[in-house]
Amino acid sequence: MTYGPVDFVALEFKGNQFKGEILPEIMNLVNNGVVRIIDMIVVRKDADGNVTHQEMQETDKSVLAVFDPLKAEINGMIQVEDIEMIGEKLENNCTAAVMLFENLWAVSFVKAVENANGRSVMHVRIPHEVVVETMEKIAGEEAGQVAAGTETKPEAAA
Repeated sequence: MTYGPVDFVALEFKGNQFKGEILPEIMNLVNNGVVRIIDMIVVRKDADGNVTHQEMQETDKSVLAVFDPLKAEINGMIQVEDIEMIGEKLENNCTAAVMLFENLWAVSFVKAVENANGRSVMHVRIPHEVVVETMEKIAGEEAGQVAAGTETKPEAAA
């Protein structure tokens, strides 16, 4: 069986008040076949820095019902070491939604690479903050060039 790339994502929410506001967008991705949720847990860090976690199957039925439409497999792939790592990164009094999801949109591409006897030698996800910072820097440099009159202009047609 061919799988798409799998991403490990931990999203921090301040105040230990994760109420599921992101669920509709996750549902949209699942329902449109963009991703498949492989595993999901909730990690909490209290005001004193104590870390606890809850596997989805351990949550009470009302909370589990909210996540049911995600069709998450909840297979235990997220390990204790992963939970400890996220717990260290969380600020006090925060909750993290931790997910493993398969990028279904890429399965046909992965099959094509395999059929061509190719393989991935590197796959790196660039964090959103890095992309934003880089794009802002580029835009600032371009604006500086325009202001200084050093903008590169196409040569006039002869």
